[in-house]
Amino acid sequence: MTESRPTIAVENPSLNQQTLDWHTGDMPYSVEFDDHFYCRTDGRQECGHVFLNGNGLPERWRHAQAVAIGELGFGTGLNFCETWRQWAGAEKPPGARLAFTSFERFPMQAADIGRALSAWPEIARERDALVAAWPQALSGHVRLDLTGDVTLTIVCGPAIDGVTSHTGHFDAWYLDGFAPSRNPAMWSPELMAAVHDHTRPGGTFATYAAAGFVRRNLQAAGFAVERRKGFAGKREMLCGARAAAGQPEPQS
Repeated sequence: MTESRPTIAVENPSLNQQTLDWHTGDMPYSVEFDDHFYCRTDGRQECGHVFLNGNGLPERWRHAQAVAIGELGFGTGLNFCETWRQWAGAEKPPGARLAFTSFERFPMQAADIGRALSAWPEIARERDALVAAWPQALSGHVRLDLTGDVTLTIVCGPAIDGVTSHTGHFDAWYLDGFAPSRNPAMWSPELMAAVHDHTRPGGTFATYAAAGFVRRNLQAAGFAVERRKGFAGKREMLCGARAAAGQPEPQS
């Protein structure tokens, strides 16, 4: 069967809001994108399997003085809270710092974040701290210094604008936009190229998505891409890396 490739390359400029519905009590659902915010089996465990393990974390933290993680799609903050929880308990050098930056077009309200994350007592401390620090209104770049060693920055607006204008580089990426079939702009060649350009040499990415056009866009951007077993019955996920300093980029 020939795979049809979405033709949308930029985010829909007419979409100016995101309407939440709630399924099975506390599972948020985006009406506009027609998709859930996380895996219906267990979003927290999916985060560990896909994003932390897919990027080789927390093993890489053991010798890292500073870690920068970039994320496409903050959503409920589940990935951030689970990463923060694992960071807090991880072996790492004294004084190590975690900087987590997420690019999000439609930030949720604090009450909705609290409701969405209430299903996981494992991250109750992180959830409560995030909700308490969350501003009433977000725009531009919002930085939250949550502890002495963890900062969260939300870059509001279309992801392609936020990533291309960002001045920093990341050690690891969580690619967690809505499903490629629902929001293909979050997986476009232009955005994947911007992600690559803002990845440090040897830096990595991971994503639950395994669609062929996503893999090809990541490869065309310059990443070496690997298929791995997906979470909870999903056949595949993708992870990969930018070439280390002095090494040639893979041929797409």
